[in-house]
Amino acid sequence: MMLTLKEIQRVLKPKNHLVLEEDQAIAKVEFDSRLVDTGDLFVPLKGARDGHDFIDVAFQQGALATLSDRELDIPEIYFWVEDVLEALQALAAYVLEKSQVDVLAVTGSNGKTTTKDMLAHLLATTFSTYKTQGNYNNEIGLPYTILHMPPGTEKLVLEMGQDHLGDISLLSKITKPKAAAVTIVAEAHLEFFKDRREIAQGKLQIADGMPAGSLLLVPADSMLDDLLPDHVKVKRFGEGGDLCFSNLEENRAWLRFQTNFLQESLQVPLPGKYNASNALVAAYLAKAEGVSEAAIAEAFQSLILTKNRTEWRTAQNGAAILSDVYNANPTAMRLILETFASLDREEGGRKLAVLADMKELGQESDQLHLSMITSLSSEELDRVYFYGQEIENLAKLAAEIFPLGSVLYYPTKDFEALSQAVCADLQPADQILLKGSNSMNLAKIVEALEGD
Repeated sequence: MMLTLKEIQRVLKPKNHLVLEEDQAIAKVEFDSRLVDTGDLFVPLKGARDGHDFIDVAFQQGALATLSDRELDIPEIYFWVEDVLEALQALAAYVLEKSQVDVLAVTGSNGKTTTKDMLAHLLATTFSTYKTQGNYNNEIGLPYTILHMPPGTEKLVLEMGQDHLGDISLLSKITKPKAAAVTIVAEAHLEFFKDRREIAQGKLQIADGMPAGSLLLVPADSMLDDLLPDHVKVKRFGEGGDLCFSNLEENRAWLRFQTNFLQESLQVPLPGKYNASNALVAAYLAKAEGVSEAAIAEAFQSLILTKNRTEWRTAQNGAAILSDVYNANPTAMRLILETFASLDREEGGRKLAVLADMKELGQESDQLHLSMITSLSSEELDRVYFYGQEIENLAKLAAEIFPLGSVLYYPTKDFEALSQAVCADLQPADQILLKGSNSMNLAKIVEALEGD
């Protein structure tokens, strides 16, 4: 940990008078009292429970000090601040400034975690690299990631998420990224945004904290043309952009393609044309940071991604499972259906799909679910299971188009019946796609198919 008690006092300027005779180093920072260990700084955030209720527990666990938004009558060291979350963010910003680590930031409606993982993997061939762990990509998780960065880190790859306009602006101002990328702008979290354009405005706020002349990669999407920041160096990627790929080959296990900025072709152990775009972004940023072309090409061969992103898995009976169950929005569902449709059937096998509700789409939810019908074809899918409340009308529409018996609908209350039906239906030569929002728990069906 790169923080001492006196540094915390200097950065936070607490309201209470502290005489720190000894400048002890903090072991680490924790906001969950159950994770506190000897020498830690406890950060009592307010959530479902007020973290201040667990300050005594944190000290029993061995905490060296705690933050607090109120005066405390305790013998232990505490820093009395106006807002605990803002104090956590201030400490993270201080650590970044002190360490002089290079921050590379990634956001986007789809693909940000995959791209983050790719970029960190490529950078790690040449630099000491740390990245956002799991989905710690918000106003709490991002500073927590920074404060858990190992000493000596040279490159820090941070994922930035948004639920509301302004979220990414805050994260960018905390971190001041040297380079950043927006992977794609899609209809995600429409419950909290007026429309896709406002989502785009939020994503492009990733530039708000970037120094002048920093590198920003943005899709060649015409909707973004008049939203681009003018104080950074913008490179567009995709069809008609500055950066693009060509000669794409793909099968169930990998993608192979060429880019217009690398001599060597790239082979990525992932399915889906959209992952070629993610890899292109990661490769360009890595090259800009000084990673050699040979290291980039070689590193993609050993890529490991955050669990539950798009991945092929194997059922207990040998059937192939395309699991994409972490999250869902219309663009992401359309892209994975496109990928699945492009695959040939195995000899004697079928192609099945389990599609569940896409959450946080607001008032447009029904219409956006119905729009998925253009991505469903009875020629490419032998059977489709629909699950959830918001997807019901899409299931009814699909039943009018698909052969009798090839569309099955299960309401939210019938999850166990759905799981049992899918497990009983899947044959060894089949391929099955599962796609839906994380809260729909399709990961449990994947586990059941694998026999876990």
